Amino acid sequence: MSLIAHLARMEAVAAGRAQPLATVRHRRLAERPLVLVPLTTAGEAGAPLGALVGTDPEEPRLLVVPQPRDRELRFAFLAELAEEVLPYVDGFADAVEPVERKDSATGEKVRVELCLDAPQLIVPSRAGIEYVRLLGRSTRFRRTAEQDPDTPYPAPPRVPLLGRWLTHYGERARVPGSSLLLAATDLLNRHWATGQSSLEDQHLGALLAWIDPADGERGDRAAHRAELARDERGQLLCPPAGPATDPAFDNQLLAPAIEAYDRARQAVGAAEDGETADAALAGLHRAEREVRRLVVSQLKPTWDATWRALGLLRALPEGARVEDRWTRDRWSFTAHRDRIAAGEPPQPRRDDAVTAAAKLAAREQAQGQLDAQEALDDPLVLAGRRLSGEAFAAEVVEVVRAWTESKRPAPRPLLTVRTEDRPHLDPGAKVYRSLDGKPQSAEFVGREEDGSLVLRLLDRMGRSKEPAEGTVPEKGERIAWTLFEHDARVGPRLPDPEETPWTHGGPPRHADTAELPDAVTPEDLL
Repeated sequence: MSLIAHLARMEAVAAGRAQPLATVRHRRLAERPLVLVPLTTAGEAGAPLGALVGTDPEEPRLLVVPQPRDRELRFAFLAELAEEVLPYVDGFADAVEPVERKDSATGEKVRVELCLDAPQLIVPSRAGIEYVRLLGRSTRFRRTAEQDPDTPYPAPPRVPLLGRWLTHYGERARVPGSSLLLAATDLLNRHWATGQSSLEDQHLGALLAWIDPADGERGDRAAHRAELARDERGQLLCPPAGPATDPAFDNQLLAPAIEAYDRARQAVGAAEDGETADAALAGLHRAEREVRRLVVSQLKPTWDATWRALGLLRALPEGARVEDRWTRDRWSFTAHRDRIAAGEPPQPRRDDAVTAAAKLAAREQAQGQLDAQEALDDPLVLAGRRLSGEAFAAEVVEVVRAWTESKRPAPRPLLTVRTEDRPHLDPGAKVYRSLDGKPQSAEFVGREEDGSLVLRLLDRMGRSKEPAEGTVPEKGERIAWTLFEHDARVGPRLPDPEETPWTHGGPPRHADTAELPDAVTPEDLL
């Protein structure tokens, strides 16, 4: 956490209200995102209890599993979830634009399709992202009756496809700066600092209480009430839906309702005549409605809070470089669409050594690029880098024309700049500024007696002896310089799996000894 973030937290404690950490929005928010608020059963990881899903805050679709231990009801829940998610995803798959891209194998430019937009999935908290990943892991290897007529428990037709998309979104959420799958709490925490701990910041209700409290109320008191306040029955006024439920709700309300549902099902099965069967069926419907009512009572507050959070975030203008990161998300979505269309198998349970190393390198590069772009887009983020000595804002006080000593002299003007910051500079160190959206580098030459800094411009001044117009700062101009590069460096190319030495996980094993990609594991079972 940066020094300015610590300062913002202390100011939030003193003021009783969250303080801004950014002046622009650093993540993409789609015009019509798909919001998913899941709920799981306590004591059984991944067992769904219910969900609210939809793109309209006023008309969500409710999905409920009245008996989470029933395999058929869980499959019905997944089938209904697929009915909501897959049409939304497919709606972005056909609208494409032709673009030129360099082929990684031949190096030649080829024309390919890029989806004009990509579907975005929003969940309330970080635990919701992990739940999406777990759902994908648990469903993408399922076999349908069409794929395998002999499978003992066939999944509904589109459930494996749902698992592949959820897995892709779960993996993409681990890439810094990606906006395909976002958590509302992470979005709010990136743009505001509260006076509570990072763990408490994962409670969406408490987080919103700090950022947007009621008139005249301190954020700490509102957050305390959101976390702990209960009604006369001992139930939380602000259910977490994290996606775990509150133990008091489980023990006092949910467990008796599920038991009543089980008894009603048994009564239907034991009915011996039509009149008894009709009465038992009516009782089953009442028991199911009661379970649905209880699930809605836990989901609806979080559903409303998620849309409220999106409304607060939309009030911030989007950062200038957010569109570039969203374009990479569009490429990711398009590539996965093409893999599915080509009939490729599901993502493996474990990545091979080369794939895992490539993913790690890509995430490290994305993190460096995200840190640099956020600082360039946002003066408040840049202020944090200035406090840490990684950047400085300076006024140009003198410009001296200079050239290299060569047969073809190139411009190397010297800039004398004055700053109140304290950058960590050594002679010869490079600094960078943004010039027309591209980095222009300079070399630190030394310090004057009055503390001014002397910089030598190195590039982006044209090919002639005289610098191109606008490429050299003028006297009196104030510029933000960074000690970090604006574009993350790309590491060396990793070898193909066939060329990987055995010490690093290769070459691949023979087909008769290789592990099956869809081998059933305990995590597969919901």
